[in-house]
Amino acid sequence: MVLLICASFVRVQRHNIFKKRLDVHGKVVNAPKPDAINAPKVQKPLQKHGGRLEHNETYCGSCFGAESSDDECCNNCEEVREAYRKKGWALTNADLIDQCHREGFIERVKEEAGEGCNIYGKLEVNKVAGNFHFAPGKSFQQSAMHLLDLMGFITDSFNVSHTINELSFGAHFPGAVNPLDKVTNIQKDLNGMYQYFIKVVPTVYTDIKGRKISTNQFSVTEHYTAGDHGPRFVPGVFFFYDLSPIKVKFSEERPSFLHFLTNVCAIVGGVYSIAGIIDSFVYHGHRAIKKKMELGKLS
Repeated sequence: MVLLICASFVRVQRHNIFKKRLDVHGKVVNAPKPDAINAPKVQKPLQKHGGRLEHNETYCGSCFGAESSDDECCNNCEEVREAYRKKGWALTNADLIDQCHREGFIERVKEEAGEGCNIYGKLEVNKVAGNFHFAPGKSFQQSAMHLLDLMGFITDSFNVSHTINELSFGAHFPGAVNPLDKVTNIQKDLNGMYQYFIKVVPTVYTDIKGRKISTNQFSVTEHYTAGDHGPRFVPGVFFFYDLSPIKVKFSEERPSFLHFLTNVCAIVGGVYSIAGIIDSFVYHGHRAIKKKMELGKLS
């Protein structure tokens, strides 16, 4: 199963996201490649030609009824699938599409069965409520709804078991605890949807030298939905976050000399008191034992 990251309902400003394919044993299949969230599409020059590709002729593949204009071309399997997505049609059998059959799309999907992925990087977004998620398939918009195309997979079940190695909203500061670090969830059903509802709290940390770190803390609530619950059910891992109106400030301060002297006196006094108690206990114990020994000799 190949998981793709999708950023929805939130405008991604900049990102540095990488994906690595992993086999069933967790080993990297190929080198990591950057994801293309909100990346502009490259407009290819139109290649007009009908029918089969001949020598020294350009190729204009059919979109199989999904063309948005008479001169639109679909020269590979992905372009046919994209045309179908724009129409809102389901591509039920990709092997019947010439481009997909020629590229071995079905065989390639079968080869990737049982695979997973490792996704890492950073996202820079606006300071508004939003979500990001990891789900199988490719995302697209239709009728103001965010949908995922799952027709390219030869299965109705998706295993979205996952481990969150690290998740943070901002720079690390001393004493920070991220509640989702090292969290593992193993899916036990055919399909599952994991939802993490995150409350982000803006935080300012000031160290002893007066240097400030503007970052965030967060709390989280988990929810799991098993099985297929209709067309709105999408297998995947979803992170919904919202910003708290309250800001937390931490600051390091060096105690004054008077405070230090008071602590030293308290420590010395405590040691003296404990020493007196121990001395008294030993003294009275010794006297009691000595007295018993004297009474034993007299008798």
